[in-house]
Amino acid sequence: MSNNTELRKATERGIANHGWLQSRHSFSFGSYYDPEHVGFSDLLVINDDRVAPAGGFGKHPHRDMEIFSYVLEGALKHEDTLGIGSQIRPGDVQLMSAGTGVAHSEYNASKTAPVHFLQIWIMPGKQGIQPKYQQQHIAAEEKRGRLRLILAPDGAEGALTLHQDARVYAGLFNGAERDTLTLAANRHAYVHVASGTVAVNGKRLSEGDGLKLRHAQTLEINQGQNAEVLVFDLRPHEVPRI
Repeated sequence: MSNNTELRKATERGIANHGWLQSRHSFSFGSYYDPEHVGFSDLLVINDDRVAPAGGFGKHPHRDMEIFSYVLEGALKHEDTLGIGSQIRPGDVQLMSAGTGVAHSEYNASKTAPVHFLQIWIMPGKQGIQPKYQQQHIAAEEKRGRLRLILAPDGAEGALTLHQDARVYAGLFNGAERDTLTLAANRHAYVHVASGTVAVNGKRLSEGDGLKLRHAQTLEINQGQNAEVLVFDLRPHEVPRI
C-alpha cells in the first residue's frame, strides 16, 4: 500500500482481558501503548468491547471529549450525572459531549446475554463546552447499501451534533450493494469494519480491520459480505490534538 493508505489488521490491535470485559484497542489505550497507533487525526480511541452479562463500567468521569457508543449486539445501560438514564441497542447512536465534566456508567443491560459495542473517542474542537447527551435510532433500511451520516458538526441530515470538524457515516453492505463517498479537498479518512467483510477502494477488509486514508478524495465501498462499516471524514493531520 502507498504511504497515503495504511491497513491496521484486527489481529494487530491491543488486547485487554478483564474477565467481565474483553476489549480490542485499535489505538493506544490504558496499559496498551503503541507509538505507531496513538490515534488518527481527531480520532483518539476505537475500543471493540464485549461485556459479560450484568458486567460493566462503574461511574467514572470524563471531560473535554466526544464519546460515541455504537452497539452491535445486546443492550447497554447508560446512566450519567446529567440525569440521563437510557438503554442503547443495535441501530442506536449515542454521543456524550463531556465538555466541562460528566460522570457516567455503562453496564450490560442483560443478566444472561453479552453485549458487544464500539466505544469511540473523538477530540473536541473546543474545550470547556457545556456537557450534552444525544441519542437516536437509525433504522437498518437507512444504512442498507449506503453510507448514512450519523455524526456531523452541524447536525446535518438528521445526524447527531459533533463538536469537531469531523463526520461519521455508518453503512450496511452485502452482495452487489455499493456506495461512493466523495470528500472535500485535503481530508483524511478512517474506515473501521464492525462486522463482516468489505472492499474499500479495492482493498479487502475483515471484521475489526481499520484503514487509514490520507488526503483521500473518494471512498468506494462494495463487495460486502454481511458488512457493517463506520467511515470517519477527518481533518488532515496525523495525530489527535486540540
